[in-house]
Amino acid sequence: MSLVKVKEKYQVTLPAEVRRKIGLSVGDLLEVEITGEKITLTPKSVVDRELALAIEDYEKGQFIGPFDTAETAIDALRRAAKPK
Repeated sequence: MSLVKVKEKYQVTLPAEVRRKIGLSVGDLLEVEITGEKITLTPKSVVDRELALAIEDYEKGQFIGPFDTAETAIDALRRAAKPK
C-alpha cells in the first residue's frame, strides 16, 4: 500500500508504481466513487478516449462512408491506406 499526501489545492500524485500497474497515461480519465469514507478511483475504458477522438474527427469532416456493406467499407479503407 502506498501513501500519498493531499496538497494545497487538494491534489494528489499517484505513485509511479500504481500508474504503471494500471497503465494510466496523461489525459486518461478516472471515475471517482465514494463509499462511506473510502474513495475509489477507477480508470475509464480506453474506448472512451478513442471514441472522443473519433467524434472529434467526425466533427472535422475527417471520415469516409457511410457504406451499404462491409465489403464496400473494406474496399474504401484499402484505397485510403494506399500511398499516393
